[in-house]
Amino acid sequence: MKVSIIGATGYGGLELLRLLHQHPQVEIASLHSFSAQTDDISRFYPHLHTVYHHELVEIDALKIAEESEAVFLATPSGVAKEAAQPFIDVGMKVIDLSGDFRLSKEKYEKWYNKDAAPIAYLNQAEYGLAEWRENLDTTFISNPGCYATATLLGLAPLVMHGLIEPGSIIVDAKSGISGAGKTPGANTHFPETNENMTLYRMNQHQHIPEIIRQLRVWDASIDAITFSTSLIPVTRGIFATIYVKANVETSTEALLALYRESYDGKPFVRVQEKDVYPTLKQVTASNFCDIGLCYNARTNMITIVVVIDNLVKGAAGQAIQNLNLMAGFDETAGLDFIPVYP
Repeated sequence: MKVSIIGATGYGGLELLRLLHQHPQVEIASLHSFSAQTDDISRFYPHLHTVYHHELVEIDALKIAEESEAVFLATPSGVAKEAAQPFIDVGMKVIDLSGDFRLSKEKYEKWYNKDAAPIAYLNQAEYGLAEWRENLDTTFISNPGCYATATLLGLAPLVMHGLIEPGSIIVDAKSGISGAGKTPGANTHFPETNENMTLYRMNQHQHIPEIIRQLRVWDASIDAITFSTSLIPVTRGIFATIYVKANVETSTEALLALYRESYDGKPFVRVQEKDVYPTLKQVTASNFCDIGLCYNARTNMITIVVVIDNLVKGAAGQAIQNLNLMAGFDETAGLDFIPVYP
């Protein structure tokens, strides 16, 4: 299958390039950027020199549609809502990594402070939480956000089985600096982030409404969550610690059994052993989501620890996993490799 990448010079686009380059059933037909063009992308990124060469060209929707069967949009929010439309109209496989198609019109405009895509296009998008996809035949995927991916995968078995008090969800999530994108800002400047930890967008992060929207698919009684996000001085990774109150007495052993059963046959979610909690380094540069959990009988609280690589499972890797499901490829194609460690 031939594919095109729009937004190839950002961190998400570069991860798509890295992963698709060794995908056994995919060929990259074209690379595109709104901000830069060159005869060879390795001129921008020397790490590609001698390894990968491809022209970086302007966006011509008609030409892309003629050359490719699928297109990935790795653009900032606010760009894809228009850029995706010609590809959707001609029936191409479209996977958008931004937040432009994850929410209703009203929610998007409230949380992103931008005009939303036309409702006709919003209604066509399927939310692409890969492990819990409902319609594998869809050709238009709105890829989840990184915080949303970690949080939802961590909560899914409990919420689906109605095992928690709906108003008790507390999420303390931390991200590596690459989650802020390639363009530097005051809060991602090295002197600010090195040897530091910064909480930002307390209960205001744009991934909150997509998390609640999906949780309500599983349990309509969930109206809100407490959600904090922090930057930590690492390049990659999401480390989410989730606290929920159980509505029945249980045990760590019973919860681990539930999670193993829930994620049986889902190759990228790995449930840890009892008293083992995942670390960021065990999923670096991989599409794995590792989960550990514990039950406190005194407080009736469940603690879930979830780690993912924000650029892979939280973005490009899950997008490719969604392409694999969409195209009928092996779900692990192009993603079945050992994480980078240490």
